[in-house]
Amino acid sequence: MKKITLSILFILVLALAGPAAAQEATPPGFIGPPDQLPAPGLTIAYQRVDVTIQDQVATTHIDQLFVNNNDWMMEGTYLFPLPEGAAVTQLTMWVDGQPIEAKILDANQARAIYDEIVRQLRDPALLEYVGTGAIQANVFPIPPRDQRRIEIEYSQVLTADNGLFHYVYPQSSNLYTNLPLQSQSIRVEIVSNEAIRAIYSPSHAVAIDRPGEFRATVGYEANNVMADQDFELYYTVSPEDIGLNLLSYKEAGQDGFFLLLVAPTIEVDPNQVVARDIILVLDTSGSMHGEKLAQAQAAARYLVDNLNPQDRFNIVSFSTGTRSYARGLTPAGDAGDYVGFINSLEAIGGTNIAGALLEAVQQADAERPLTILFLTDGLATEGIVDTPQLLNTIEQAAPASTRLFAFGVGDDVDTLLLDSLAQNHRGTTTYVRPGQAIDEAVSSFYAKVSTPVLADISLDFGDIVVDQLYPTELPDLFAGTQLALAGRYRAGGPATITLRGEVNGQPQTFVYEDNVFRQSGGDAFIPRLWATRAIGHLLNEIRLHGESPELVQSIVNLSIRYGIITPYTSYLIEEDDIFTQTGRDTIIEESLDEFAAPAEVSGEAAVDRAAAANELAGAEAPLPAATAPAGKDGLAAATEAVQYVGSKAFVYRDGVWIDTAYDADQYTPQQVGFASDAYFDLLNAAPELGPYLALGERVLVVFGNQAYEVVPGTGDNSITLPDVPAEDSGNVAAPTPAPAGTDSSTP
Repeated sequence: MKKITLSILFILVLALAGPAAAQEATPPGFIGPPDQLPAPGLTIAYQRVDVTIQDQVATTHIDQLFVNNNDWMMEGTYLFPLPEGAAVTQLTMWVDGQPIEAKILDANQARAIYDEIVRQLRDPALLEYVGTGAIQANVFPIPPRDQRRIEIEYSQVLTADNGLFHYVYPQSSNLYTNLPLQSQSIRVEIVSNEAIRAIYSPSHAVAIDRPGEFRATVGYEANNVMADQDFELYYTVSPEDIGLNLLSYKEAGQDGFFLLLVAPTIEVDPNQVVARDIILVLDTSGSMHGEKLAQAQAAARYLVDNLNPQDRFNIVSFSTGTRSYARGLTPAGDAGDYVGFINSLEAIGGTNIAGALLEAVQQADAERPLTILFLTDGLATEGIVDTPQLLNTIEQAAPASTRLFAFGVGDDVDTLLLDSLAQNHRGTTTYVRPGQAIDEAVSSFYAKVSTPVLADISLDFGDIVVDQLYPTELPDLFAGTQLALAGRYRAGGPATITLRGEVNGQPQTFVYEDNVFRQSGGDAFIPRLWATRAIGHLLNEIRLHGESPELVQSIVNLSIRYGIITPYTSYLIEEDDIFTQTGRDTIIEESLDEFAAPAEVSGEAAVDRAAAANELAGAEAPLPAATAPAGKDGLAAATEAVQYVGSKAFVYRDGVWIDTAYDADQYTPQQVGFASDAYFDLLNAAPELGPYLALGERVLVVFGNQAYEVVPGTGDNSITLPDVPAEDSGNVAAPTPAPAGTDSSTP
């Protein structure tokens, strides 16, 4: 979805007070100054969206306050685009608490209005909604310096797809205001007769409250925000203890993309919880003195207080030497005076990381999984201080069932060591930056992984060939969390997916039938999510194992194709040539020269790099906006030079939005005059082009193996209309490069 700036489409007739103010327009025209959109001086004080989904029926209530900051009357026709395919069963609308008449336009009626607006205003923003219906109503005039409260409530039936439901709240374009919403909130309450499993939003960072198996609340709030994309929410239901659902997307002639959501129950039989051993390895060197040690002690107390009955634990503190709470692993029920031990810890001495980790892994029991929480604020200064040697020593000593989760406190940590330890032992790294609370970071993390329900998991996709999976190593499953696995597949079709794992040494198998990898079309956000994770993985490979031309080339190609800015790809913001292979090769050579020197492994810039790469590699959703690098060390300020529409990315160059799939050596664009007869002929032949053309009056897009360039004037005398089946979504583009170092093996 392209960058957009408000919550609804409010097509306004702007008028001076007087007889003309009473005129109606459908589609709207303009009477009196200022005859332009976006409407100057019009703001939204707030937008509140409350959604209740009872089984398959979603009822959406929208409450908005419009403010006219002008000295003239504003009135007009209100158009609210409906979600694509929405079957609206009930509609009510109010203005300032009084009910008004509104009607539902089908897709053809709405399209006629959209086209007329484009012709009259020469603004293509509404083309984003070609193919959808709309709600239309005449809005009472908004007097000068006054406000109007508009409310809409409508119901729709959500379609079930093998237990998967998809809800969309359509945000709108920048048609009438370029100002941000002063306040926006979206609240979705889900009530289901079947147990709710996965809950996922690819569009917004949402908070999720799960009071039970059959009810959930999803929330999003922001102030002074540009409503820049539709709000999307997926949720799944299943009677199984572990739900599994598949989303996929495929373009014609290319490998597809998929996202697999695996979500266990949140209410677990204690007998089905994986019994494990947990060891907290805690840095108590001199640099941990004061508030850092106090917070680490609070984190340790939280950890022991929240052990499961079957767990065993120990605490290993380290500085110059090591000191343990107990001589071996202690059952949670026999904890004793662990509080006294934790409170007695002092920050003094050096940092013997190797000694502490060796003491921890030597306590491992081959019959039980071992989880190590490793917290440090510095570099190894005693014992083994060479990072490769230290990593090799721990790798040789730790059993395969070891999971290591690292916490780097401050900016003086060894990012190479922490991230390598976590990667080698199927864990993650959390960087606690200066000013952040250690105990909050540890307790928040531990709450998510406190109840393991399936260990050593693997997936089998049957006859479907999959590869390039992220995460590359599958984590254990924990109650109340979900695994989101992104990957590629060769050919679409039906699939039986088998999930395997262990619970307390006993093998477990779950079989899921009736999954379908799409032959074409699908959920267009998945390719960019996959590319985000792939780039994060490649950046980590470079940080941890060194740079190579193949890795840099993969990052550059993926970054260009999907508009994702990295330290290697600031050219997306600059004027470098990215639309020919020669230009891309030059970028790769320059990147290799610029980044040839070994990067520092500690310090603020190193932690910035590590945190940014880990964030990309573990992204739960596509990045909401492109970011430009602050020098070679990391990612920084947001930019509007890149826009996303479906699975495509567009870069702004010299007044033109250019599809990143465009290659000047491969395509000769056909020129189409903006708002000309040929322009609308093209849109009629391929309505899927609407969201791309909505970017502006100058757009260059690759579609159906043909490049079309929208230009002022009449354009070419004749154009070749695309011949692409509607179900293929029209997203025919340059092939997506496979990241270096990936294989095609099916797990």
